[in-house]
Amino acid sequence: MKTESNVKVEETPEAAAPSLLATLRKMALASIGAAVVAQDELEKFIQKMAEKGEIAEKDARKLIDEVISRRKEGTKKAEVEFDKHLDQALARLNIPTKSDIEELTSKINALSKKLEEAKKS
Repeated sequence: MKTESNVKVEETPEAAAPSLLATLRKMALASIGAAVVAQDELEKFIQKMAEKGEIAEKDARKLIDEVISRRKEGTKKAEVEFDKHLDQALARLNIPTKSDIEELTSKINALSKKLEEAKKS
């Protein structure tokens, strides 16, 4: 006979971090994908307008270049904002950054070296 437990297991911030990071990563990739699809569709639309003679080929190329330029600027801004928010989330979850780990590694190596020298004395 199978019984179900209604006990809720609360996740600690450290345990929630991997799922939070995975969710943030998926959201970032979805946003980038949506931006690329939108750009592709806009480029097709502009090219169709040029083919129909509704706008000049030169103007169409200029519009497409402007769209690409704005998307690149937007992507850079989004990356900066994403990194900023990710750093804040990691700080709240008390997860060490790569630089924190590198700093601790340096200290451990220095202490190990001093310990080895003290053993030799």
